Amino acid sequence: MALQFYDLTIASVESQGIDGIALGFDIPKELEGVFAFVPGQYLTLRADVNGEDIRRSYSICSALGAHERRVGIRVLEDGKFSSYAQTLKQGDTVSVMPPQGRFVADIGGKHNYLLIAAGSGITPILSIAKSVLEGEAESQITLIYGNKTTASIMFREELEELKDQFMQRLSLVHVLSRENQDVDLANGRIGLDKLRLMHERGVIEPRTYHGIYLCGPQEMIETCSAGLVEMGAEKDHIHFELFTPADGVGLSVEKRALKQEQAAGDIEVITILDGTSRTFKMDGKTATVLGAAHEAGVELPFSCAGGMCCTCRCHVAEGEAEMDVNYSLESWELDAGFILACQARPKTSKLVLDFDAT
Repeated sequence: MALQFYDLTIASVESQGIDGIALGFDIPKELEGVFAFVPGQYLTLRADVNGEDIRRSYSICSALGAHERRVGIRVLEDGKFSSYAQTLKQGDTVSVMPPQGRFVADIGGKHNYLLIAAGSGITPILSIAKSVLEGEAESQITLIYGNKTTASIMFREELEELKDQFMQRLSLVHVLSRENQDVDLANGRIGLDKLRLMHERGVIEPRTYHGIYLCGPQEMIETCSAGLVEMGAEKDHIHFELFTPADGVGLSVEKRALKQEQAAGDIEVITILDGTSRTFKMDGKTATVLGAAHEAGVELPFSCAGGMCCTCRCHVAEGEAEMDVNYSLESWELDAGFILACQARPKTSKLVLDFDAT
């Protein structure tokens, strides 16, 4: 069944660091099942901002068992939704899509996890850390968290309380890039050199972890993932969350123009969603499937519209399409014929997309 938005009431608004906020949503009893989540998942928030339909995905920072679904939001200077979020207050309502995401840690058993976060990447990491420590009595967590200064740390008090509560099972290392600390290991940025130094000094031991979770800038994720494998970590034990690609990373103007040129022109697109078929015409040289559907008044599920989540994932039942970029689909999904509608341009005169396929 396709995901839909629900109007939820804001139960709490908290400042987090110098430029962050946490919004807590009250979950009515009748929606508890709909908003059940696995630690690491995110919510998609939707609002009309100056007449524009804006959607943004924010990770859940609540632990399992919490009544509220809290998300952490870092306010960006030109961020349309994050700026709007600053105006929200307790009692307001926001349209929210149920939890999604594959950056998850199942709770239950005994685990030894390494969690690495930078900036607002702490939000899903916090949910995983709290849920594991509270739900697995024998599990260990090593959490490395990078920020510019102490003042910019989101959920700092909550992390310190967690450390005090689970002193024997949580190792917390704050790494600051613009504020000197007494230990050289804690100064600078999280990167390959920093992880190698931590490995040499026994702070981390990559080959021993049941799971390694990274959330932050793309460059950090890519360099650290490769380095951790070099240090002995199992590649399939490494998981990461990406909502925003690194500056300069993505499709160049030249490559995008080539993909537009190679796309088919006058196309009939049939979408299957919740068992219902909708048909519209489009020009792959000027729009993606998602963009064309929106123009035609066909509502398709989406969150980021940037190829980084899988909300618009669908199966090509007939025809052929090529994506501009893909940051989220795995190799097996591509081989099975799945694409992201927000990035797809038809290459045949007819394209049938099944959004109900799993």
